[in-house]
Amino acid sequence: MKKLTHFDKNGGSRMVDVSEKEKTIREAIAEGKVKMRRETLSMIADKKMAKGDVYEVARIAGIMAAKRVDSLIPMCHPIMITGVDISFDSSFEEGTISIKGRVRTIGKTGVEMEALTAVAVASLTIYDMCKAVDRDIIISDIMLVMKDGGKSGRYLRDKNN
Repeated sequence: MKKLTHFDKNGGSRMVDVSEKEKTIREAIAEGKVKMRRETLSMIADKKMAKGDVYEVARIAGIMAAKRVDSLIPMCHPIMITGVDISFDSSFEEGTISIKGRVRTIGKTGVEMEALTAVAVASLTIYDMCKAVDRDIIISDIMLVMKDGGKSGRYLRDKNN
């Protein structure tokens, strides 16, 4: 079993020292889902929400969140992000919006937390923009689906998990 890296030998919290690590291209992809009434999803698609274009505001919120992870999560390093992409896939049949966040950098530490945070904040933004018409919205299934780069190499989530 791997050991937790954010604790010293006495159990105290610490930020991992990455100064000796090699810089590599790092990438992470996270996904999440927002479920709502079909009527709400139609309002989003038709750009009829009072607060504006839900997809574009959520996209910008996700990008901004990825850039601020080090101030939100205590042991995360400040990272020079080289790219963030947020995409949405709507299913009117299911009443869902699937969100995918992809983050890249060239650095000494990964961008998994940045991708996960981007998806989480984009999801919360969708909720915020739509709550006036649908308070039953459910945010779910936020997960890392891929990470690449660094000593541990590539990780791909098993589709069955």
